[in-house]
Parts: sequence; structure tokens; C-alpha cells
Amino acid sequence: MREATWEYSESWAGEDAVLSDARARAAELGCTPIGRGGAAALRLLAALLDARSVVEVGTGTGVSGVSLLRGMRPDGVLTTVDIEPEHQRAAREAFSAAGFAANRARVISGRALEVLPRLADGGYDLVFCDGDKKEYSSYLREALRLLRPGGAVAFDNALWHDRVPDSAQRDDDTVALRQLATAVRDDERLVPALLPVGDGLLVAVVR
Repeated sequence: MREATWEYSESWAGEDAVLSDARARAAELGCTPIGRGGAAALRLLAALLDARSVVEVGTGTGVSGVSLLRGMRPDGVLTTVDIEPEHQRAAREAFSAAGFAANRARVISGRALEVLPRLADGGYDLVFCDGDKKEYSSYLREALRLLRPGGAVAFDNALWHDRVPDSAQRDDDTVALRQLATAVRDDERLVPALLPVGDGLLVAVVR
């Protein structure tokens, strides 16, 4: 894809001051939020699913959370998990700045693989994962339990800075992402697609 076309498609949806401020806060805290195109895709997914209950692994400073909430139903609740309380404080500020009531986001501090098993089977419309890449396969296992039929799971960084398509790259994160992509593609319970937005968004719907 030509660079100009890529830049146009990434910026086409636009972002307001809430998301710009959340991105600036992420830069201050040293975390990397989902790209602009990925954020727009999350909002679209949440709207397509008419999502009422969404799980997010990796709160960050609220870029993805605000995007998800903007696509969800007006009575929808986002459950977001992160190990960094300072990031979550910034995310709460972003949610408030976007006009969402405090009860629209259930913010849980802790390790994803300790929190996810406590959530209800089949109780969620969408699970978005942007945490430890080496744990992505475990997140997939939990997501398949958490999602209702017709729900969707999405993974950010599925292309991992162009490393995943390059077979010469064999670091642990890249290998884990390749294994995840294969598992999602080959699972007959899922209808998958790898979207070339941001750093790659791997999405699958549960049949």
C-alpha cells in the first residue's frame, strides 16, 4: 500500500480532543495506544455488534476504551483490565472527558489471566486484547469462553511493526503472534479476518 494511501486511510475517521489528549498522556506514561485506524475499527465493531458488554485487556490511557464505548449501546458497560494503576487513572479521566458516566466503565487492576477467569461465561459481546503478546493465545482461550455466539474477539498488534510477515524475525512476541494468527485462522468455531489497520487488527466472530 502506498504511504499516502495508508496515511489517508488511517486519519480518515478523524479524532477529537479527547482521543488526542489520551494519546498525549500515553506518550508521557510510556505506553502505546492502538492506532487511529484501529480505534475507528473498534468503534465500528462495537456498533455492528450492538455491544452491551465488552472486555478490554490493556486499558492504557483510554484511547481504545473511549473508542469502544462510543460504539457500544448507551447502556453498555466496558470491563477493562490493566496492571498499571496510573494508566487506569488516565483512562478514567479520558472516559469522563468523553462524557461517559462512571458506571459505564468497570476498571479492574490486575493481571489479565487472573481477572478473566472470574468473568461470566458467555456474558460478553466483544473481547479486545492489547496486553502481553506472549499471553495472546491464553486470552483467546478465555475469550472463547466469555463470548456469546455471534460475539467477536479482536487482537491489536497482529502485524507487530511488520515483524510477523518477516519469517526471519523469531523473537518471542513475534512467534507468539504468528501462532495466534494460525490458531484463529484454523479454528472452525471462528470466522476470522486480519485487518491491515494500525499495527494490524486480528478479528474473529464466534459462529
